[in-house]
Amino acid sequence: MQYKASSPEEYIAQLPEERQTVIRKIRTKIKENLPRDFQEQISYGMLGFVVPHSVYPNGYHCDPKLPLPLINLASQKNYIALYHSGIYADNQLYDWFVAEYPKHCKRKLDMGKSCIRFKSMDDIPYELIGELCSRMTVKEWIALYEKNVKG
Repeated sequence: MQYKASSPEEYIAQLPEERQTVIRKIRTKIKENLPRDFQEQISYGMLGFVVPHSVYPNGYHCDPKLPLPLINLASQKNYIALYHSGIYADNQLYDWFVAEYPKHCKRKLDMGKSCIRFKSMDDIPYELIGELCSRMTVKEWIALYEKNVKG
């Protein structure tokens, strides 16, 4: 589901109340743990955390006018989705996350290539999300991105 919003606060305000609380908590964990130089914005109709053009002028290869995305956070119809491009691009990061998840959450991991789906609002591994966000710097993400796109 895409919401029309021009700021993260406006996006969150449009959500059902029970989703607002969860999205705010996840957003806080991301912002507390994401290395500096990533920037929060509305991206693809969701909360986005990107490498701004001031740091990576090339932007996103699919549309260079857009900054390079790393994380998106969205309230979908039946779940909350955390999209983490680094988990898709880095097998070691993916393997670490999959191994750690059961230590933080009672429910089975529901995950696509870069999408982690949280269907139960009362069993979200906030600390693990924070740790995931701390594991990749802007410099590392750009290098990995360039290797995968140009390699």
